[in-house]
Amino acid sequence: MFGETGFHQMPLTNQSSARLQMLAISMTCLMAMMLLSACSTNQLHTTTEALAINLDSHALKASGLAFITPTSITGEEEDKQSLALAFTEALKLSRPDLHIVSLPETLGAANRAGLAGEYRQMFRDYSLSGIFNRETLQKISHVTGVRYIAHLKLGGFRQESKSRLSLLGLRIVETMSASLRLYLQIWDGETGSVVWEGTQELTSAHESLLEDPISFRNAVEQSAHEIIARLP
Repeated sequence: MFGETGFHQMPLTNQSSARLQMLAISMTCLMAMMLLSACSTNQLHTTTEALAINLDSHALKASGLAFITPTSITGEEEDKQSLALAFTEALKLSRPDLHIVSLPETLGAANRAGLAGEYRQMFRDYSLSGIFNRETLQKISHVTGVRYIAHLKLGGFRQESKSRLSLLGLRIVETMSASLRLYLQIWDGETGSVVWEGTQELTSAHESLLEDPISFRNAVEQSAHEIIARLP
């Protein structure tokens, strides 16, 4: 309207204000999408160590490898099962030359042979001493038909998310990250000794417009490939 003082700006209505807010959100989302598409934001940091004590490639290929129940500081049974499954599948894909006995196959063979109680006691002793009973290892080796026994240990797993871009209380872009510590020991089922061991620490992060956390399985698979690459 025009008056004695000239032009006066009309106040924004609630509807106009809402439209401006939606426009601002849309523009921010568009800018975030352009930023993410233009730049690679995936980051992966790994540290892997391996020690070959008394294991060579020929012996491993000829004698096979059986997985026993992993141990975990988390104490969650589902973590152990998921860990064994993801690692075994990664190993089978990377090393088709090896004869692999999966955890379910090992458990089934041990149970059919009446070793359930002895198997359980072996892990109780291990939790105190860090040593697997030689006689029990020999029996597991016999019932699975392989010489070497693989034991995985989950040292820790953590998932985090951090908002990097937000507007009007809405999280537009988030940094998703996960860290994992994983150990693998290979025991000789005949002698009861450790013949190979490796450790791997992984930190993975990526930017996401949606809630897209890095899953436990994906972290294990990434870590597994790093460890498997060090096997003889």
